[in-house]
Amino acid sequence: MLHILFQDDNIIAIDKPSGLACIVERDREKDNLHALLSLICPQKIYIVHRLDKEASGVVLFAKNADTHRCLCRQFTGHTVRKTYLALLHGSVAGDSGTIDKPIRQFGSGRVAVDMEHGKPSVTEYEVIERFRDYTLVRTHPVTGRRHQLRVHFYSIGHPIVGDPLYGLRDTSNKRQATSKRLMLHAEKISFSLPTGEQMIIESPSPEAFTQFITSLRRTCL
Repeated sequence: MLHILFQDDNIIAIDKPSGLACIVERDREKDNLHALLSLICPQKIYIVHRLDKEASGVVLFAKNADTHRCLCRQFTGHTVRKTYLALLHGSVAGDSGTIDKPIRQFGSGRVAVDMEHGKPSVTEYEVIERFRDYTLVRTHPVTGRRHQLRVHFYSIGHPIVGDPLYGLRDTSNKRQATSKRLMLHAEKISFSLPTGEQMIIESPSPEAFTQFITSLRRTCL
């Protein structure tokens, strides 16, 4: 059952669970968020943006073409403010920072930093809490490239915990093995409606995310 965070005549915001793709995958038999939402909404639902399948949190859809155009302009112009929580491997230096590294997608589908041919990509972050061997950050992707947060944190030596593509490969790390999901959650999105009204929609951290953080706090006692 889909958890609706907010809806009116123009938009609908869904709290996407980890493990559910936003749009149809190669295997068309698998559920995806857009298809499930279309089953319960009488009108056409327009895709505005996406979250990685492994991530959770706020996903925004438009209910009409005018709102869709308005929101797409904001995403393209980088005026939408997106806020994520991410648990990183290692101890991040400093209390805040900016990662300004161009990235691009390769033929394999994997994304990586490419200083010569990559597209401009900027990520801001601030440290929220530190644990033994881990750092919890709140992060804002200024640009919205595919896998941007995952690639940027990997590029500075602090991959996101539970990342099956850019994470650590050392299976001896017990906490990595017990993280059954990507520890990346889209907790807030800020944007403007066609009327000019400013909207902020938030998603609480899911239980699996908070339980893992709680387990780390216990190890620090």
